[in-house]
Amino acid sequence: MARRIVNLALQGGGAHGAFTWGALDRLLEEEEIDVEGVTATSAGAMNAAALKHGWVRDGRAGARAALADFWLSLTGLDGACGEAVMEWLRLVSPAPALTARAMQFNPAVVAGTAITRVFSPYQFNPANYHPLRETVEALLDEATIRSPEGPRLFINATNVRSGKPRIFQGAEVTTDAILASACLPMLYQAIEIDDPKTGRREAYWDGGYVGNPALYPLFYRTRTPDIVIIHINPLYRDELPTTAHEIESRVNEISFNASLLRELRAIHFVNRMLDSGALAEGAMKRNFVHSVSDDALMNQLGLVSKMTPNRALLLQLRDAGYAAMARFLERHGDEIGRCSSVDLHGVVSSEGSEV
Repeated sequence: MARRIVNLALQGGGAHGAFTWGALDRLLEEEEIDVEGVTATSAGAMNAAALKHGWVRDGRAGARAALADFWLSLTGLDGACGEAVMEWLRLVSPAPALTARAMQFNPAVVAGTAITRVFSPYQFNPANYHPLRETVEALLDEATIRSPEGPRLFINATNVRSGKPRIFQGAEVTTDAILASACLPMLYQAIEIDDPKTGRREAYWDGGYVGNPALYPLFYRTRTPDIVIIHINPLYRDELPTTAHEIESRVNEISFNASLLRELRAIHFVNRMLDSGALAEGAMKRNFVHSVSDDALMNQLGLVSKMTPNRALLLQLRDAGYAAMARFLERHGDEIGRCSSVDLHGVVSSEGSEV
């Protein structure tokens, strides 16, 4: 089979990013598929950095190993007995919906949520301890994630003062940039990074507020037209949220999907202009959009499970991501390089109107 090239767009979503781990693990098994660029936010940024770090060190096998090392370190299953414990957890773990519901009513989670609604991280964490900094520094060597080898990284964060996206790339991709991309302001103090363009030290929050993830770096900085979006925030929920947790979770999903939908609408518009001849072919880049998701699973989960790296649930998410990518490759792998496998019109059309 001819070699195919894709760009990846990795969403943020806390612990639900383990789904992306599984999806990438399956994609990396495909020797004939190369990755040119990766745009990523929050947990997606950590997945992207792990992929790059491992790829530079030992190709596809290294990327798969680095992804596993990162996520298993969060679960505490990276020891000699890790595989056996993982298999046991798969066998005895309850359904994801039950796990998520148990987390929701966990006293520690309830207490933590109450604290973050009354006090800011500048008050309850004045020493600015970041629980993920040590893990990121230990697993992701900056020299490899900034290397010109392997996929190009575009790490998305939100400038607190301007409210605009900041895309870290090349030598700008550091531990601080990755932590900035995942900086939820209710939990962490803003990550401050020197910006040579403004000449000042800028503060950053989670990139999901303005791009989950931002697609536009792929328009301008890569050649391949294919964008594979790995979704961990469902676009659609059939059931009306009625509890406080359900409402908060759905508001979070809608907010973090809004910028992505706007960029998909822009892609759809440009493609239509090219198809109609209103734009000359080559005047703007045509993009083919593909999607890897499991909304049936994600609809069972919510905001609390994003914040809680439960071992059993992480493994279930990893396995679901692997299966979702396998389905995509089986059904739509041949469409890479030829056309979109996503009905963009159906995704971006407004209710009661045509686009």
